[in-house]
Amino acid sequence: MQIHDRTSIDGTRERITLVPESLDDLWHLTYLLEPGDDVSGDTTRRIQRADDQMRDTGGEREHMHITLRVEDVEFHRFANRVRVGGVITDCSREDQLGLHHTLNVEEREKLTIEKEWKRDQLDRLDDAVEATDNPDVAIATVEEGEAYIHTVAQYGADEYTSFTGTTGKGEYAGGRTELFDKLGSALSHLDVDAIILAGPGFTKQDAYDHIAEEYPDLTEMITTVDVSSTGDRGVHEVLKRGAVDDVQAETRIAEEAELIDDLMKRIGEGAKAAYGIEEVKQATDFGAVERLLVLDERLRKERGALGEDEAGGEWEIDVNEIITDVERKGGDVTVFSHEFAPGEQLSNLGGIAAILRYRLN
Repeated sequence: MQIHDRTSIDGTRERITLVPESLDDLWHLTYLLEPGDDVSGDTTRRIQRADDQMRDTGGEREHMHITLRVEDVEFHRFANRVRVGGVITDCSREDQLGLHHTLNVEEREKLTIEKEWKRDQLDRLDDAVEATDNPDVAIATVEEGEAYIHTVAQYGADEYTSFTGTTGKGEYAGGRTELFDKLGSALSHLDVDAIILAGPGFTKQDAYDHIAEEYPDLTEMITTVDVSSTGDRGVHEVLKRGAVDDVQAETRIAEEAELIDDLMKRIGEGAKAAYGIEEVKQATDFGAVERLLVLDERLRKERGALGEDEAGGEWEIDVNEIITDVERKGGDVTVFSHEFAPGEQLSNLGGIAAILRYRLN
């Protein structure tokens, strides 16, 4: 995600212009938008004209820049777009004001959002921006005599470095070991969360064995993948197979898995934990919440940001007040994804829980 502009409107509302750069960014956007937001972007709209020539066609599409007052938001994963529906509040054509329209937001399309931003939404936006600027996955491709390292940012990859060496075993084993050591050393200096080690044949396994012996701290980060080439072609194979998507999903939920395990352990021991909206609200009132855990889909539902065909909120307690109160009293907030196992566990606990500083009687 790229942010092009941030402007404070009146002390409570802020206008942010951004560009989603990947499917992940579009997914984030679904949780940044909610009813009542003002969203501006370029679109096309079918305009019915009075002249007889156009009556049989149903009108022609015109390009225009509009502002919508948001009513519903839907993420269409397989179409790579977010559909934002609402009423047109600003447009170059006055005859379109007050009419309903849907903005189809796709990758690399500029969008301006004006709203009273909530803290967790700004945190999500910061996370999306950081994911773009700081690659967290490296792809190392290796075969006899050569090795390459590419860094991955969202859905792109750039060559970081490459090495060449002698091939084979026996009298050439020294050069081969030197190549593996250069590869391991370079990987150890990268600030990444995961490494995909790929290549044809058995060379990548030999490289992995050497790295595991000389750089053992890297082994938990490495996933091996079979590909037929190295360099750019090998990276293309890795991306095509979805290996990066799988690794990024795993790294994204690592913190959630650790937190939910800690929570379940505490619940089992009957200590320093709360779950369900009423228990969490009580813990928040006492200032006992160290870490608030809330499910993204539940949060979105309670804020009324789902489509017309989906059920609205059920909690009588305002979750936004809980989040604000937790942060004001020094607690942290983690929003879980409903798509992964830790989120499913949290959903079974009512969609909200808390790790506490001390036990409540």
